[in-house]
Amino acid sequence: MTTTVLAAGNHFIRPSLFSAAVRKAAGDTPLEIRELQFGWPHTPFGPVAEVIEASGTEDEMIEALQGVEICVTEHGPLTERILAHCPDLRLFCTSRGGPVNANLAAATRHGVAVCHAPGRNATATAEHTLTLLLAAARGVGDTHTDLRRGVWRGDYYDYDNCGIEIDGATVGLIGFGAIGSRVARVLHAMGAHVLVHDPYVRPEALAGIAEQVSLDDLLTRSRIVSLHARVTPETTGMIGRDQLAAMPRGAVLVNCARGALLDYDAVCDALESGQLAGAGFDVFPEEPIPAGSRLLTAPRAVLTPHIAGGSQQVAHKAAEIVAGDVGRYLRGEPLRHQANK
Repeated sequence: MTTTVLAAGNHFIRPSLFSAAVRKAAGDTPLEIRELQFGWPHTPFGPVAEVIEASGTEDEMIEALQGVEICVTEHGPLTERILAHCPDLRLFCTSRGGPVNANLAAATRHGVAVCHAPGRNATATAEHTLTLLLAAARGVGDTHTDLRRGVWRGDYYDYDNCGIEIDGATVGLIGFGAIGSRVARVLHAMGAHVLVHDPYVRPEALAGIAEQVSLDDLLTRSRIVSLHARVTPETTGMIGRDQLAAMPRGAVLVNCARGALLDYDAVCDALESGQLAGAGFDVFPEEPIPAGSRLLTAPRAVLTPHIAGGSQQVAHKAAEIVAGDVGRYLRGEPLRHQANK
């Protein structure tokens, strides 16, 4: 019996990548794979009905899912209305780190298992964090901008304008999950003294790499601070004016996690006053950054447009992770990354 699969990709994880990964994971199982192309990232994702981050429309998905048992996608929505009109669907795999484009409660009521792809971009995000951290610590943003404008400034060699080295510096990481732990290992190898604040980390995971401390201790001791926490009611706005003031003058701040962790107005004040000597940000409170935002003119800030998790390897990893659960489903095995058990 042939199983029908919808591979709903976009310009990052192409439908052909999903199709190839699913065929490999399925082995000898006969498949009919239909492909659907969404517009992201050329067109922004956003809310679709009740799900918060999705690309495409309910009508597109309803049409494409007729007679489909398995769907693999990155941003395709799964809503109450879609589920009501697609009775053959039994497995919905989203290649996001979390199933933000799926209504889990509705999927459970309709008997549809939802799987996701945790850890898909941990390496890419860790590497991008290190890129921004090094760039911010050495003032790469402003020097690059000056040179592009034809300005050669010798005063960047003034003591007060020089950047800092990682070797021998104390670096604080707020969060020690899949991304933070990778960053910590690289910083440790570069000679940094790494501090970690994470109430959920096991002490043995830090052995020989980092020192576990309170948030207050981390802020007052760290010349460089990088955020790697999840957004929860407790962590929303966790770094504001008081926390920035507690850091050593001339510190560096990096955020490749989530914009909601940080008070960016307070950051701009700290950059303008010299309390922060540099900053590197890949995430923001509003995306795209609105015209007129202070972040666009803040001194010594290195900005990238929420691309830390984007690499060619991530596209392949994400497709392979969700395809793995497709293979388990077809073989009648327990699903590894099911979100609505």
